[in-house]
Amino acid sequence: MRPLIRTARCWLLRARVRAMATLPMASPAAAIPSSATRPVASPSSRSHRPLTRFFSVAPAPVGAKGLRAAASAVEVGGVKIAREDVVKEDDPTNNVPDTIFAKIGLQLHRRENHPLGILKNTIYDYFDKNFTGQFDKFDDLCPLVSVKQNFDDVLVPSDHVSRSYNDTYYVDDQTVLRCHTSAHQAELLRDGRTHFLVTGDVYRRDSIDSTHYPVFHQMEGFRVFSPDEWSGSGLDGTAYAAAELKKTLEGLARHLFGAVEMRWVDTYFPFTNPSFELEIYFQDDWLEVLGCGVTEQEILKRNGRRDHVAWAFGLGLERLAMVLFDIPDIRLFWSNDKRFTSQFSEGKLGVKFKPFSKFPPCYKDMSFWINGAFTENNLCEVVRGIAGDLVEEVKLIDNFTNKKGMTSHCYRIAYRSMERSLTDEEINNLQLNVREAVKDKLKVELR
Repeated sequence: MRPLIRTARCWLLRARVRAMATLPMASPAAAIPSSATRPVASPSSRSHRPLTRFFSVAPAPVGAKGLRAAASAVEVGGVKIAREDVVKEDDPTNNVPDTIFAKIGLQLHRRENHPLGILKNTIYDYFDKNFTGQFDKFDDLCPLVSVKQNFDDVLVPSDHVSRSYNDTYYVDDQTVLRCHTSAHQAELLRDGRTHFLVTGDVYRRDSIDSTHYPVFHQMEGFRVFSPDEWSGSGLDGTAYAAAELKKTLEGLARHLFGAVEMRWVDTYFPFTNPSFELEIYFQDDWLEVLGCGVTEQEILKRNGRRDHVAWAFGLGLERLAMVLFDIPDIRLFWSNDKRFTSQFSEGKLGVKFKPFSKFPPCYKDMSFWINGAFTENNLCEVVRGIAGDLVEEVKLIDNFTNKKGMTSHCYRIAYRSMERSLTDEEINNLQLNVREAVKDKLKVELR
């Protein structure tokens, strides 16, 4: 494996990060107390070749209120991680910008009075009441994982689009910021765990709108069954695990949403077969709650559980919290504004968010001729690097190809703060800087 850290000091850190990724051989009692809702795939076509590094030594974006200093270190699960361990201007395979490093260690899911922490603990309560003492809980595992952990261990095909530099944040060619909490699944199985919940921040290069953010939070649940548990049921192991899975998750949905109508939808995930999505009828519409399935036998065999079966589920905390708390924009979860944070209290699920400001958006359009290497995710990374959380949406509104075969895209950028009114001068400066950065970093021709 290519070294994650190259200095003598950081070599020790790398060993500690690996130790966190592989977990201590602890007893269940020592487990830290306290998704995937969508498949690893992304719908658009992806380029798999490394990106030219263009997210280098940039100042904190204007909209990045509260971001830590870029040079500081952050501690996760007892592991100290410095900026130079994650953001590497001299490594062409590294595509982690400072704006993403600034999120590492914030761990919104561990804040008792935060909507994500409240939701996490409510799910914990369900499992504690219905499976007393059975499920180990982990919510402080290091987000730096190997490519093997993130993809190979959960059977993601070698040519799967989710492995591309367009979708995933690579620290180097063998190390990533985890795309899902399933990255810890194999290590937990090898550690002897049979019932566990893993919660954490996950990272994906993504579009910009009110429901997508490059850092979000997932919870994964996993349960292993031994042959004697299903031998008298009249079902084979797979059918037994699927039935237990559905019963467990229907109970969780009622625990979170009350007496709601539910339906199961067949789907595909690389790591489960059969695979399902659970939907509920909520607020006059069908809402996807989580993805789940019976774990592929190959995963169990590789990790010392031959002849066993298991189920797994994954859910996105933000997706559910936005519905349960009526939070209209995913950026709000990162707000330190007391008008937001003071509205939520430990143990109070479903308190409806009261908007404290309704500042209007400002729209700016930008047109350019694209090149063969252009992707929308790269555009969004550049825009975020300049405007931070002041950018609300980046949307393609027009495209055409001329007689010379050149293709033009026109994007509409919506700027809006959730906390204050933006001045015309501020927005104009942002747009000017965005245009220059898009031209220089993406090598497109502005129109």
